[in-house]
Amino acid sequence: MPQITIHDAAGAVSVRKVPLGTLLLHALGGGVEAPCGGHGRCGKCRVTVQGALSSPDPRETSLLGAALRRGVRLACLTTVEGDCTVTLGADRAVRVIRSDGTMPAFAPEPIFEKYGAAVDIGTTTLAARLYDRAGVLLAQAAAPNPQRIYGADVITRTEKSLAGEREALARCIREGIDSLLRKMSAQAGIPPEAVDTVVLTGNTAMLYLLTARDVDCLSHAPFLADELFGRYAEPEELRLSAAPKARLYLPRCISAFVGADITSALVASQICTRDESALLADIGTNGELALWHKGRLLCCSTAAGPVFEGATISRGMQASPGAIHRVTYENGKISCRTIESAPAAGICGSGLIDAAAVFLRAGIIDETGAFTDEEDAYPLTPEVSLTQKDIRMLQLAKSAICAGMLTLLEAGDLGAEGPARLVIAGGFGSFLDLHSAACIGLYPPALEIRARTIGNAALAGASMMLLRGKYRQQAAALAELAETVDLSASPVFRENYVECMGFETP
Repeated sequence: MPQITIHDAAGAVSVRKVPLGTLLLHALGGGVEAPCGGHGRCGKCRVTVQGALSSPDPRETSLLGAALRRGVRLACLTTVEGDCTVTLGADRAVRVIRSDGTMPAFAPEPIFEKYGAAVDIGTTTLAARLYDRAGVLLAQAAAPNPQRIYGADVITRTEKSLAGEREALARCIREGIDSLLRKMSAQAGIPPEAVDTVVLTGNTAMLYLLTARDVDCLSHAPFLADELFGRYAEPEELRLSAAPKARLYLPRCISAFVGADITSALVASQICTRDESALLADIGTNGELALWHKGRLLCCSTAAGPVFEGATISRGMQASPGAIHRVTYENGKISCRTIESAPAAGICGSGLIDAAAVFLRAGIIDETGAFTDEEDAYPLTPEVSLTQKDIRMLQLAKSAICAGMLTLLEAGDLGAEGPARLVIAGGFGSFLDLHSAACIGLYPPALEIRARTIGNAALAGASMMLLRGKYRQQAAALAELAETVDLSASPVFRENYVECMGFETP
């Protein structure tokens, strides 16, 4: 079989053998991302290659141009025809991820015997924590979701599963979880098989893909999930090689649209234990929202898409070294900061929101999102520009989130005063500048003074269920109480969506 030598962005070298004709994207596993689902449209799976590979097809020629002569190829359109060497780009560096969702103080009464782990299976990111029986955090780890080679969003992966890739998708995510468990065990100095219980949370589709369930019921109206979990899975059902005998708990989902990740986030935020109204927004590839008001719990899911993860932005990237994550405007000058102060390689979600807010303040774009000088792009640095299409993609995403909030508030009969608190969760929320978010209309500007971020609340909630049994019961009770608002059938949402598309002038 042909041998592939892989040089990653951190300088590590690995070698693997694959059958002749293997698609390079699959040969590299989670080393590259393919937000378009491997259809040769987004150009994000670029790698530099040498050796025996298939000839470029017209799509590569169109997307790569002169870069082809430098050995750059698209992994999703290139097959292995013999021994070759692959170098992953700088934007493939290990992602900088905050997996530090806050938890309220409580006395641990663990559901595990010796060691337990909590895992948040995000559409884009996996994050995990390892604890001992005293409730001490021994290790934590995070990594990109390896299913990204099948597409950046749930819809694309669902299509792949229905097209015969069900087992491959399940195997892919299980291997990613195994990798995190081994990494954390090594950090803690324990054998991974000593982990006897794992809580695995995620949105409904992610849990279906993890358990290799048929996702057909999630793919068409009336979108009724035939399982909402809230149960232990047998070890042989998931076959995690790192913890082959561990008990595996899958928290209760609310509906086909609203998953165990929002149930877990509700547990972590504890908004439903207070008398005051509160709106919880878990912002990521899927924007899941929950409103607590006068004893009612209303939830919805609004598809923001992978914009905030950089997938549909021309120079977008995840939050890794070199990503522009902060943009400011002072004394008529735009300044950018990158993660780890590395040379600018692209822009991540928080930087994109900052940049749009700065563009509005500086008059570079108007309230419709159009560039005022009629140019099609504006440079943030010599290497990184934002295009008119990038601004339009941001408008679609932020409008979906804000319109979902407004629709949920109306469904909950909440007056013009709005909720007493806005709680923003998710790894993306950890980096978010609340003022910039309010400026571009990610949420109603009136809520800015009531807003706070709490990090990865899904992971925090899963950790709480691991460390104290009553929180599993609380999650199940909240899921039972919750009402799902179907935005796809809501004329109010459609009206709000259009109204939220523009920007407010500063």
